[in-house]
Amino acid sequence: MTITVFAFYLFALTAVAAGLMVVLSRNPVHSVLFLILTFFSAAGLFVLMGAEFVAMLLVIVYVGAVAVLFLFVVMMLDVDFAELKDGLAQYMPVGLLVGIILLMELGLVFGHWIIADGAPALRQAVAPMPEDTHNTVALGNLIYTKYIYLFQTSGLILLVAMIGAIVLTLRHRPDIKRQNVLEQMYRDPAKTMQLKDVKPGQGL
Repeated sequence: MTITVFAFYLFALTAVAAGLMVVLSRNPVHSVLFLILTFFSAAGLFVLMGAEFVAMLLVIVYVGAVAVLFLFVVMMLDVDFAELKDGLAQYMPVGLLVGIILLMELGLVFGHWIIADGAPALRQAVAPMPEDTHNTVALGNLIYTKYIYLFQTSGLILLVAMIGAIVLTLRHRPDIKRQNVLEQMYRDPAKTMQLKDVKPGQGL
């Protein structure tokens, strides 16, 4: 067994085990830490495939931003997970039914999976050979030259989704005091300030 094959099995088994622990861990902080381990293992698999740029993107973007953000949100929010788990038994039958249906659909798909004769050649024709062009240059040419309109469209879709999430979750609560900067700037000092002559030994 070569070192490449050993590294592949190591990263693959670690990714699968960490992915299972993300779902099975009772502590949400442990789930986020296992998620970070899954990202690192996937990045190792990308390095073995020769896609170093994609591996660095996975580590920088997902581990350095998204996973750490999840970790801070989970640790800073005072969420009563015991209360959330109280309704687990109530929705367990529905969840199991949905899971069984999804597994059956996946089994039907993989059982009747047929690979076309020209599919490998079409996949290889998308990008140049690694011997001719570096993978970072090839990825940049594909995203920002050939598929630039699709890339911009996906960015606009994500922007609309972000704005929609903000609009849906924005709630104006009347019992919270908020600062009105314009009202503070344009107020009349004569109406908002009162001078009191406080004598020694007396209060207001």
